[in-house]
Amino acid sequence: MEHKKDKVEEEHVPETNGVPEGEELEEIKNGETVLSYDALKQEADGYLDSLQRERASFANYRKRVEQEKAELFDRSLGEHVKIFFPVIDDLERALKHRPKDEDSNCASWADGIALILQKLLKTLESKGVTPLEIQPGDAFDPNTQEAVTHEEHDEFHDHQIIEVVQTGYKLKDRIIRPAMVRVAK
Repeated sequence: MEHKKDKVEEEHVPETNGVPEGEELEEIKNGETVLSYDALKQEADGYLDSLQRERASFANYRKRVEQEKAELFDRSLGEHVKIFFPVIDDLERALKHRPKDEDSNCASWADGIALILQKLLKTLESKGVTPLEIQPGDAFDPNTQEAVTHEEHDEFHDHQIIEVVQTGYKLKDRIIRPAMVRVAK
């Protein structure tokens, strides 16, 4: 009895989903041909591949849309922030020409103007807007600066900045207002 049982196990052919490997199921039922296991497997693999491609395509689409939304938000923010630049310029000019006398009323007035300017700049900085860091003596860069004048100067060489006339600003890495500078020639 055991001898017959061993022989049955040796002859056992591995099955996949109830269909012996290598065998094809092709029958004719009601005039239609039923596809073989291999053909069905191939068709299922094709559907799986197509589904995976569509998922990847959709994920890429979603990333692109999110990136476009972020860029649109930044452009819009940059446009809305520009209305505050003339106010900042006026406050900077007021502080540049603060009265020389040490009258307590003038000093407290100037300190109040400085605090307002500082608060406004910190608010803009919290939104990603920062002033361009440009100093006299730096090389002129037409990508971030606009030359108001080109003039002879004894202390500076060609294409060096003499003075920053108006501060420039950037939002992240994008220039939203170039700095206006005087340039030596």
